[in-house]
Amino acid sequence: MAEAKDLKTAIERSIKALKARPTIGRGTAATTVKVRSGVTCEIEDGPWKLIADEMPGDGGAGLGPDPGVLGRAALGSCLAMGYVMWASQMDIILDSVEVTVEADYDANGMFGIDDSAHPGWHAMRYTAKIASPAPESRIRELVEFADRHSSLLDSFRRAVPIERNLQISAPVAE
Repeated sequence: MAEAKDLKTAIERSIKALKARPTIGRGTAATTVKVRSGVTCEIEDGPWKLIADEMPGDGGAGLGPDPGVLGRAALGSCLAMGYVMWASQMDIILDSVEVTVEADYDANGMFGIDDSAHPGWHAMRYTAKIASPAPESRIRELVEFADRHSSLLDSFRRAVPIERNLQISAPVAE
């Protein structure tokens, strides 16, 4: 991972700026999702445009990953990026990083068949595979530190307050 020096510089710059002015690190991020057709959704966040969908057998068109895939991918990529970022700060050379995220579910809750079954994930696990010439103790130190500072791992681990704002429009008369 040859860009470790550049990454270290960028992170050090961010840390220095945040220490000088902590409020610059606070804000609100917004992602907009619009249903295109059926259950196919267009996702926009700044310059990024993504598609979420279900497979044809599940009522979709198969044009993109489903929300569960995106959720697992969000956590896995956050963890993997954190390992690389903090390795650059700790001067640990990494040859490769791979994170697999698993989530247990019961579709009976999601489809309203069994109200005693939660519609969401029942448990999550992740496996991090890291190849490095560094001693195992340094890799463990890296992973512990990175996991402790992972924004999405923190969000998945604790209950985050959620507020709904519903806006209903009347049909336009012709």
